[in-house]
Amino acid sequence: MLKIYDSLMREKREFVPISPGKALMYVCGMTVYDYCHLGHARVMVVFDVVSRWLRASGFEVTYVRNITDIDDKIIRRAQENNEPMTALTARFIQAMDEDATALGIDKPDAEPRATQYVQGMLDMIAVLQQRGLAYQVENGDVNYSVRKFPDYGRLSGKSLDELRAGERVEVDRAKQDPLDFVLWKQAKAGEPSWDSPWGKGRPGWHIECSVMSSTLLGRHFDIHGGGQDLQFPHHENEIAQSEGAHDCKFVNYWMHNGFVRVDNEKMSKSLGNFFTVREVRAKYDPEVIRFFIIRAHYRSPLNYSDQHLDDAKQALTRLYTALKGMSVETAPVDWNNPYACSFRESMNDDFNTPEAVAVLFDLANELNKSRSPEDAQLLKSLASMLGLLQRDPNAFLQALPSSAGLDAARIEHLIAERAAARKAKNFAESDRIRKALLDASITLEDTPQGTVWRRS
Repeated sequence: MLKIYDSLMREKREFVPISPGKALMYVCGMTVYDYCHLGHARVMVVFDVVSRWLRASGFEVTYVRNITDIDDKIIRRAQENNEPMTALTARFIQAMDEDATALGIDKPDAEPRATQYVQGMLDMIAVLQQRGLAYQVENGDVNYSVRKFPDYGRLSGKSLDELRAGERVEVDRAKQDPLDFVLWKQAKAGEPSWDSPWGKGRPGWHIECSVMSSTLLGRHFDIHGGGQDLQFPHHENEIAQSEGAHDCKFVNYWMHNGFVRVDNEKMSKSLGNFFTVREVRAKYDPEVIRFFIIRAHYRSPLNYSDQHLDDAKQALTRLYTALKGMSVETAPVDWNNPYACSFRESMNDDFNTPEAVAVLFDLANELNKSRSPEDAQLLKSLASMLGLLQRDPNAFLQALPSSAGLDAARIEHLIAERAAARKAKNFAESDRIRKALLDASITLEDTPQGTVWRRS
């Protein structure tokens, strides 16, 4: 049985879908006013893997990841650039799609944009107001009355008094309580706006996800995911809005991936310590970036450095080297196979990708000895469930930067010279070539089927 760590219950729980055989998942996506950084890439990769494993486990998955295309930051950036907001968001949606494609991320089943669901937001706000959970203030904004919603704070695990004392609460004199949050913002001059019963304005950030998720997945669905930073206040507020409006449980399993860190600080645009996916892609193959993300458990911090990406590149190269010269495709997996069984156990333990990757290396070591097409096919098939090893091994290895001026063709030529030297029993020459390659960071492995090499 698949077990998922539920952030709300603070424990691993067996995954029991609402409808047998189906899995409904909503993930908070990008606010499109700039290029995606590595923290955004982690969210996309993590939940791409979750979706892949759910499908591999036989579930019929509906995966929704939203796009926030109306927001204070978007409006401000469009004004700074002196361009229409729609032009700004279109440009960065295209950039996001390009980054996601490069990282091997499958398209979600739906990518709703906030601006397409404003009427639904107006409808939900009206219901909340009718139920006494929302109120309009003098400046025209409509706020949610947090203290009127029972159990607010259960996701973050804090009481209302603790939350009120927290640094993240913005005090607004127009609010009845500092914890209250905005559902509808009164329009300012020059800003995009929509007509509403409360005057021209635009939606607050939190209401969009409550509306888009319930519209596309229903009022009660299986999995809601996102970055750890969204747990409070965004996801806390989603619960209050959705359950307050619909009077039923919102989500069964809450999943949150850990931060990407640089020098032990969270990577974020506000701190200015972020690296865009494009910047990292300029230095590293996109599959190396994906592998770097997958090697860490999704709930753990991910420490960014060139050294860690270099390590990921070397490790991924070892896996591709095991497949070198093997022409195989993915195929249905025999889950009775010991490697497949271990892989499944790892993934069913809250998507434990570090352990699953370790199984791939064990299988690659076996493949280096056996050169068995069956082992190669299993390696490629299991790796496909993580979105890895789907390229031609020779093409991947040849695309890597050369070591000490040695490209793949030159390395193969030296390996052939070494083989000829060994056949002639000229072991001194054979050892010299091996050492020369080792000095160039090329490691040779002699197998019954021949010599394979990898960059180390």
